Amino acid sequence: MNLATEHCYPIVQARDARFDGLFFVGVSSTGVYCRPVCTVRTPGRLRCTFYANAASAEAAGYRPCLRCRPELAPGRAPIDSVRQSAGLLFDAIQAGALATGNVEDLAADFGLSSRQLRRIVSTEYGVTPLALERTRRLLLAKQLLTDSPLRIVDVAFACGFASVRQFNRIFAQHYRLNPHTLRRNKGVQSGDSVPIKLGFRGPLAWDALAGFLAGRGSGRTEMLQGRQYVRTVAVDEHEGWIAAQPDTGSVLKVEVSLSLLPVLPRLQIRLRRLFDLDASPLIIDQQLGSNPRLRDMVLRTPGLRVPGAMDGFELALRAIVGQQVSVKSATTVFARFVECFGRSIVTPFPQLDRLAPTAEAVARADLSQLIALGLTGKRAATVLALARAVAEKEILLAPSADSEQVRATLLALPGIGPWTTEYIAMRALADPDAFPASDLALMKIMGTDKPKVLQAEAEAWRPWRAYAAIHVWHSLSAGG
Repeated sequence: MNLATEHCYPIVQARDARFDGLFFVGVSSTGVYCRPVCTVRTPGRLRCTFYANAASAEAAGYRPCLRCRPELAPGRAPIDSVRQSAGLLFDAIQAGALATGNVEDLAADFGLSSRQLRRIVSTEYGVTPLALERTRRLLLAKQLLTDSPLRIVDVAFACGFASVRQFNRIFAQHYRLNPHTLRRNKGVQSGDSVPIKLGFRGPLAWDALAGFLAGRGSGRTEMLQGRQYVRTVAVDEHEGWIAAQPDTGSVLKVEVSLSLLPVLPRLQIRLRRLFDLDASPLIIDQQLGSNPRLRDMVLRTPGLRVPGAMDGFELALRAIVGQQVSVKSATTVFARFVECFGRSIVTPFPQLDRLAPTAEAVARADLSQLIALGLTGKRAATVLALARAVAEKEILLAPSADSEQVRATLLALPGIGPWTTEYIAMRALADPDAFPASDLALMKIMGTDKPKVLQAEAEAWRPWRAYAAIHVWHSLSAGG
């Protein structure tokens, strides 16, 4: 990793957890070294020195921070595998793993004993796995009680409580409130959706973000209605739809179909990644806006995010059919995949009537069927190889995966090169520094036809090269 100050300091300012464990920062005024996510007041740039590992920081005379505890940072060495599991376990619990299973089942999924799991979570977060799960349920319940007209019984079961009595007791015990006192709307649920609110750090270039997403969908799986972004969603066996649009300066309002309530915790996580709501746009824009080539683009569209993915395979499929063709042509071919492999669904939006193709559905096809949709023989083979790899769980296209391992696996598949790999890393793996250096539009803006030249120039855009790429693409599509 590049340890230059201009690369690492913006990460420290943003406290970006995606870089936790990849480097450490020594602070000369205190004599300690920290993780980039440390919650202490951000030290001045001139007081910071950056190190690839804890040993290097200690060799330079720094001692470990007692607040962020560098020994708990996730790493890439085998010895760090247990520590690395803490973050994955937290994500799994936040996604509702303990709502449908128990600690023993979750531990088995990670190849741990239940005792190991409890120790890992307790060491990292200071609470038990069940306490994390209880807090998740209560906070979700508080949001639904405050912002939705759902009946209290529906809130209780949507949040994973076994009964209304249990819900009332635990809610009162921990918050010293009766759930009824939080109701702003005393009416019962009407309609076929429930509103949720997702907070973010502003600014948010919503029109550019929503336009990018809808412009690369099929029109039957996702689209824009005014400023509202709507799309179909499938999480396990639950199918439904969402409709999102900005509510206030720092809140995104999302209408969620009632059919998705049982998987609402997982859906919330996916929505935050789809809209890149955990980004720190002021820090990112400051860094990129200082570059002469990007300054005007950043000024025109502050708060531009990297569009994520609701499903990694859906994104990867769209990327492959988009290789070396226009956005319009790729969208046409993708729409045929939706028609052929996407399941039908009923929504309040007449045009929105299909779910995106799944890896399992495409993996059952044969080459001739894919070629008939408008692919060349080689590209059809690429799609089939990817679908089978994802369906058989040989590759995980999600932010929780090891991005370098996923890159290597993708590159080993026939017909997938660096551009496709980096594009998938940007959007499906949520790598903020992923960069498709062979992209024709990016090379055009830099006045070169050589990826290596662009790669060298883009060093100045680290660690936000994915955001720089989105700015360039948006600038070209907007005629800037």
